[in-house]
Amino acid sequence: MKILMVLTSHDQLGNTGKKTGFWLEEFAAPYYVFKDAGAEITLASPKGGQPPLDPSSDADGAQTEATKRFKSDEAAQKELAHTTVLSTVSADGFDAIFYPGGHGPLWDLAEDGDSKTLIETFAASDRPIGAVCHAPAVFKHPKGTDGNPLVSGKKVTGFTNTEEDAVGLTDVVPFLVEDMLAANGGNYQKGDDWASFVVTDGKLVTGQNPASSEGAARKMLSLL
Repeated sequence: MKILMVLTSHDQLGNTGKKTGFWLEEFAAPYYVFKDAGAEITLASPKGGQPPLDPSSDADGAQTEATKRFKSDEAAQKELAHTTVLSTVSADGFDAIFYPGGHGPLWDLAEDGDSKTLIETFAASDRPIGAVCHAPAVFKHPKGTDGNPLVSGKKVTGFTNTEEDAVGLTDVVPFLVEDMLAANGGNYQKGDDWASFVVTDGKLVTGQNPASSEGAARKMLSLL
C-alpha cells in the first residue's frame, strides 16, 4: 500500500508579514494512521525539501498525541526534511493521495498544475483522494472525466467561513475554501466549528478542520 502525501511549499501569510505553511497536526495524525497500517509513504511538495511549518501549529495549545510522537521521531523528521519535488512525481504505483492543510496550500497547491494533473489522474482511475482543512483548496481547478469541476455534485467539506472568520484571516486569504467548493458545484457540508467532521463521496474524502485530520485519514484507509 503506497500513499502519496503532498505538502505546501508556501510560507507567506498574504501581505501580513507573518509566516504560514502546513499545519503540523494535519500532517502528523494522517502520517501515523497510514504508517501504523503498514503503508509506504512518499512525501512531496512543489519546491521539495523541508516544507514550511505554520508556527501557530507548533504552539503548546495545538499539540496532540500525533504531534508529540512526531517530535520524538527522528526518522519521520528526516523524511519530512527531504520531500520530493512534486513535478517529478508520477501517480503510477500509488494507491491514494492525501493533502494536509494549513493556509499555505491556498497560495501554491491550489494553483499548481502538477497537483491538478495528479488529482485528475487519481480521480480518473478511481483511487482515493483525501484533503483536510484548507487543503481542499487543491480542488479549485481539477476537472472530472466529464469536464466539470471534480467536486461538482459531490459531498465535500473544508475549513468553514466561520472558522476562517474566527482566526481573523477572511480578508487575508486569496479565497475562502467553503465558497470555492460551493462555487465549483460541490455539495458543501459542515459540522460544528472546530469539531471533527469528515465527508466521503465515492473515493473523495474531505475533513473540515485540524480536528478532522485523523478521521479523514482513517476513512481514506478504509477505502483502501
